[in-house]
Amino acid sequence: MTSSRAETLLSRLCLDPSRADRVTHVEHVPARSGRPADWPAWAAPLLVDRLRLAGIERPWAHQVQAAELARGGSSVVVATGTASGKSLAYLLPGLTALMDDDRAGVLYLSPTKALATDQLRAIRALNLMAVKAATYDGDTPREERDWVRRHGRFVLTNPDMLHRGILPRHGDWAPYLRHLRYVVVDECHSYRGVFGSHVALVLRRLRRVCARYGASPVFVLASATASHPEVSATRLTGLPVVPVTDDASPRGTTEFALWEPPLMPAFSSGQGGGENGAAVRRSATAETADLLADLVVEGARTIAFVRSRRGAEAVALNARRALSEAAPELADRVAAYRAGYLPEERRELERRLQSGDLTGVAATNALELGLDVSGLDAVVLTGWPGTVASVWQQAGRAGRAGQGALAVFVARDDPLDTYLVHHPEALFGRPVETTVLDPGNPYVLGPHLGCAAAELPLTEADLPLFGDEHEVRLLLADLVRRGVLRSRPRGWFWTSRERPEVDIRGTGGPP
Repeated sequence: MTSSRAETLLSRLCLDPSRADRVTHVEHVPARSGRPADWPAWAAPLLVDRLRLAGIERPWAHQVQAAELARGGSSVVVATGTASGKSLAYLLPGLTALMDDDRAGVLYLSPTKALATDQLRAIRALNLMAVKAATYDGDTPREERDWVRRHGRFVLTNPDMLHRGILPRHGDWAPYLRHLRYVVVDECHSYRGVFGSHVALVLRRLRRVCARYGASPVFVLASATASHPEVSATRLTGLPVVPVTDDASPRGTTEFALWEPPLMPAFSSGQGGGENGAAVRRSATAETADLLADLVVEGARTIAFVRSRRGAEAVALNARRALSEAAPELADRVAAYRAGYLPEERRELERRLQSGDLTGVAATNALELGLDVSGLDAVVLTGWPGTVASVWQQAGRAGRAGQGALAVFVARDDPLDTYLVHHPEALFGRPVETTVLDPGNPYVLGPHLGCAAAELPLTEADLPLFGDEHEVRLLLADLVRRGVLRSRPRGWFWTSRERPEVDIRGTGGPP
């Protein structure tokens, strides 16, 4: 979609005179030309041929820079914009390693099942016989899990399954872990706060188990644009990480509109229905539903991001209801996409998204992360998503492959959103945030020390891996005092026949 098409869409949204004053600001984000590079000399010729057949004639410079670093043994974080092709940075070294060595393995970690499924689809589309790629997650049938353990070489999973299903049974994975060459951590900026601290410790446990089998895999992390990504990546992995931040991919123009819903008619006279008689604005979800329906009528493929599952369902339902009156033939081309669907329902929605059968989608942030949906024309953001990074991650879902795009931020009726739509410099003039996590948090570290001891007895040599040695010793002493671990001259041993119960989506436990 060209910039003029984006401008036309925005003007069509404002045709109704009552909408004229809802747009408080339009930010023009200019286009950028791409900077291609040559394929690395070490890349497997068959892989390069298949990538060319897939439409990638030449890689972008940042993809080659990151791939060269990983191939050379340096852990690397690629922190570039949405749709900049970060996946090629790890696929080049990873798939080449699998094609050069029939014992080598690659482990891919994704924060969502949808993203892992999308990556699996992309890898299988290359039709490389030497690459046995498979997902290993909660949707994987029991009978398939044995096959993945024995034969999988590019294994796609998530931190939860690594924590609960792979590390506690690492003996079953010994042949794979012994030859693990690369660990890919996709969308690593999503691992922040307490959850990010849990994931950081799961990755340290993975490194420890790999070392037990003689492997020292290179980590390749993919991140949205972030401030000092190497600092966050080092904190996440416990390893020195080299940043690649110079985005060489092309980008189309983006027209980014800030949109404030109107005051409710009953309250516009000043007799408000809010707290202390304050005026009340129309809900952002209702406004988003109307915008989604209007964009679908205009033929614009659109994703509307909504903060809750219920909100996503409400937006899709109301958009379909509006379309059933204005354009009945389009009503079935709008759907909700959120977590909580059955696997087969989610796969069918993803298929319809990929094929273009769906024109409008109301989604939670399950679609913010990386799922490759090409050809999108517009994105509607329903309320502040929490970070500047998420704003650009969501807005960047439209205009992939260098097309122009329209993004609309619809303010909720709260002080923060109201401030943002009237002070655009607070949004467009701000750098993206640094991802914050603390693997040294004793309420997180303590339980993971128990998990590590249950996997392999902890030794003195392991202590630096988990942070400050003095703090680690204090936590180990507490675990011994409580009978969780037993101290012996050779290290610390797990005492129970039961496996540790640690919820990495929770807040942690007693240190």
